[in-house]
Amino acid sequence: MSSRLYPLAVGNFAIGTGMFVTAGLLPPISADLKISPSAAGQLMTVFALAYAVLSPLLAALTARLSRKTLLLVALGVFVAGNVLTALAPTYPMVLATRVVAAAGAAMFTPTASGVANALTAPERRGRALALVMGGLTVSSAIGVPLGTWLGAASSWRATLWMVAGLGVVGFIGVAAMVPQVRIATSGRLRERFAPLRDRRVLAVLGSQLLMFGAAFSAYTYIGSLFDLPLAAVLWAWGVGGIVGNQLGGRLTDAYGPRRVVLVSMAAGTLFMALIPVANLALPIALAWGFLWGALGWLAGPSQQFRTVAAVPDNVPIGLGLLSSAQYVGLFLAGIAGGVALESYGRIGVVVLATGLGLVALVFTLATYREAAVSSSKVSVPVR
Repeated sequence: MSSRLYPLAVGNFAIGTGMFVTAGLLPPISADLKISPSAAGQLMTVFALAYAVLSPLLAALTARLSRKTLLLVALGVFVAGNVLTALAPTYPMVLATRVVAAAGAAMFTPTASGVANALTAPERRGRALALVMGGLTVSSAIGVPLGTWLGAASSWRATLWMVAGLGVVGFIGVAAMVPQVRIATSGRLRERFAPLRDRRVLAVLGSQLLMFGAAFSAYTYIGSLFDLPLAAVLWAWGVGGIVGNQLGGRLTDAYGPRRVVLVSMAAGTLFMALIPVANLALPIALAWGFLWGALGWLAGPSQQFRTVAAVPDNVPIGLGLLSSAQYVGLFLAGIAGGVALESYGRIGVVVLATGLGLVALVFTLATYREAAVSSSKVSVPVR
């Protein structure tokens, strides 16, 4: 099972690096393109919005493709988008090329989760989803700090070339190791939104949107919140994310998603409130970054598990909607965080992130409903 899933994790590693590394490149991007740091932060915002909008549209257009073919097309588009970003001479062109890269990501990540779900026995599904989505958390521990360092040492464009190279590695791995999988899914756009009629699905999507909106209103502008070595703080956060993602998958299989989600949200909110304390000294910041990453990423596999349990006969569409909700949260975080930074400085970002975290926790407590389908019966039709 694992050998077939590792290329999917590698693809997510490339996508996560390309998405999140812009948070560590705000100074060189703003200097090169002669824009403000908040404007540079909108590169992540545009990527997130494009992902959220394009994910259901592209899923409908590509419904008849085998999942392996779709994964390869997705990585090809992602690589092309990053190459174009590295070559783009102006800020508007850079923004446009981030839409291309986001289109590839919007096709790849939900499909990778659907394939992992299809290839795995129900009792190991939480761990399988954690492995595939672990590529995103590993990217925050390795890819993002490396890209941040490369952007400072050479140029932010060199970092984008690195991201394109990672995408090529993922492409080769998928082509060589992932089997052909066909998952029954509809190509009608109306049916892509059919799960939204289920209140349990809406509850999961609302939690995902608010949770990511809270965390990334701080993360997107983390370079403006710390006076300490940024690459080290990002590395600690990413290492914690790896631990949290893998532990979250095991805890979800062992105890169910509800406890894991609520603990993750409560702890993540607390650590966002402690950002001013973390900025006092590097050892404190490293411990803070590790714990925030570990506890914050606990919820990732649980949220996917909740979605699979709520729509067992529509898994690819459900996971696609979950990804869209996540990136809507990132989009709103980029805008709100930028406004807070420009208007109120660091403290405004911290208050915003903490407040959104509390809203996410209260919303989840009020709306959480257990799925009617037990985890042992969750399956996906494959042909």
